Amino acid sequence: MESSASGSERTLAAGIAAGLERLIGLVRSLSPPDGLSLTAAATLATLERSGPRRLTALAVQEGVTQPAMTQLVARLQDSGLVRREADPADGRVVQVRLTDQGREMLARRRAVRAERLAGILARISPADQAALGAALPAIDALASARRDDDLLAHGRSS
Repeated sequence: MESSASGSERTLAAGIAAGLERLIGLVRSLSPPDGLSLTAAATLATLERSGPRRLTALAVQEGVTQPAMTQLVARLQDSGLVRREADPADGRVVQVRLTDQGREMLARRRAVRAERLAGILARISPADQAALGAALPAIDALASARRDDDLLAHGRSS
């Protein structure tokens, strides 16, 4: 595996990294004040997208330690957003599952963010709006490649 990136790849990576930092700030400002951290919301979204997961897999995917994920899942469970249950394939293993209440919380957060973002999009040019729309598949590919790399690095599959 070749690990050295070309100068143009490093320049692109630096530009994307800076843009992501600004986007994270935007996402924070768009998110409703519902008491969920971005990590908590991302964990709920992972469970929605991937189905029930072991705590260790969630910790790897969200880039936090297992003790931190254990604490987060306990808070989410206390709030009724997730539940722990035995793995059907191995009753000794506990999986974390999104509840209907967790799914509804995600839908509400997304609706609020989409409404707020629509107001911002209305203030930028149609060309910039089109460029953002065209970039969505590439953004998804970038996010998916990161998840795939994390899972492979830790010897797990999704």
